[in-house]
Amino acid sequence: MKKLNSFYSRKLHSLLGVIPLGFFLVEHMLTNYEAFSGGKEAFIEQVLWLNSLPLVLILEIVGIWLPLLYHGVYGLYIAYQARNNVTQHSYARNIMFMLQRVTGVMTLVFVVWHFYDTRFQVALGNIGHEDLAARMHELVTNPLYFVLYCIGIVAAVFHFSNGMWSFLVSWGITVGPRAQRVSSYIWMGVFVILSTLFILALTSFTNEEFAVAMSMSQSISS
Repeated sequence: MKKLNSFYSRKLHSLLGVIPLGFFLVEHMLTNYEAFSGGKEAFIEQVLWLNSLPLVLILEIVGIWLPLLYHGVYGLYIAYQARNNVTQHSYARNIMFMLQRVTGVMTLVFVVWHFYDTRFQVALGNIGHEDLAARMHELVTNPLYFVLYCIGIVAAVFHFSNGMWSFLVSWGITVGPRAQRVSSYIWMGVFVILSTLFILALTSFTNEEFAVAMSMSQSISS
């Protein structure tokens, strides 16, 4: 019975990493990329549109935060139990297994930090949704925070991309060596593309356009 419960717990953990958390990651990338492709106004417009959706708070709790809580906490348990033997068998998949656990922990820490600095501040009423662009500018113009954000982004995207490879294997979708090899190429490409788009979006928040937005926001609040 214990092994059966563990089997279903791991399956649920795997599934939540794809649906809805994988969807959320892509949606978050597209929203932030608006800052790069369309500038401050496009980003703010996208944020306000998302937060105008019906029952948005319930959607966030049920579709993002509860799945993230389960995936993150159970993922820590899996990482704690994992027996990494890279030093004995340092072939590619073994290294990927180890990196999946490491980036999982890094991603959880990064998401909690990012959530506290942005969405949680909105919930407390310290800033409005329209001030998130200015808040991101304030964070990423600090060189240390910028580097930490880049590390967090790369870790999160790797965890998702490599996790998708594992998901397809464990759910019996890519069963043969050739299918798994093709899948690894595809998800490596996804990793490169998503990381690039996320970092382009991040660099856009250092633009003077967002500095103006921040100063205007601060002058209004004062």
